[in-house]
Amino acid sequence: MSDYSTRRTQMVDSQVRPQDVTKFPILEAMLEVPRESYVPDSLREAAYISENLALGETRVVLEPRTFAKLLDALDIDPDEVVLDIGCGLGYSTAILARLADAVVAVEEDGAMAEEAQATLSSNGVDNAAVIEAVISDGAAKHGPYDVIILEGAAERVPDVILDQLKEGGRIGCIFAEGALGVARIGYKIDGEVTWRFAFNANAPVLKGFEHPKPFTL
Repeated sequence: MSDYSTRRTQMVDSQVRPQDVTKFPILEAMLEVPRESYVPDSLREAAYISENLALGETRVVLEPRTFAKLLDALDIDPDEVVLDIGCGLGYSTAILARLADAVVAVEEDGAMAEEAQATLSSNGVDNAAVIEAVISDGAAKHGPYDVIILEGAAERVPDVILDQLKEGGRIGCIFAEGALGVARIGYKIDGEVTWRFAFNANAPVLKGFEHPKPFTL
């Protein structure tokens, strides 16, 4: 039997705190949410390693360092509503649910969406809902949102997603740029989103967030 609570403490102490992530709600959430419950059974023993965990195709659970730094930069308040794009099996949603008032998570893989909702429910997460939908469409019906976060990288963020961000809201995204990735936070001011550098990070590009392919005959 693995001592997952010890591994959670080690993850926070060795991967998160050294990155100058000091906000207590983030640290507390990462210490308490059982990451091993939100990964495939075959990856439970690897749940706390310091790299992205593959969920299939272009989908991952973001490495703890990257996810924690995104949360730190987004600075989510307890009265805010968050859109979690590409939630996979729900780990990010479980963490966000501890920081925000409510979370709407979007997952287009039906089996993953169903499992995520079941795991969240069994862990007592009652302020988050997983919606099965195309992730690049977001969930406009439940918006607009104070905060949007992508659980993967983008080459571009579709306007339909940016339109779901409230005036004064923030969006956190890793942009794939050549061999390097750059995490940026976008701020919506006067209807326009302005992106600011946050830190370097890598993740696979989410489906629907690629650059459009040039048309050729």
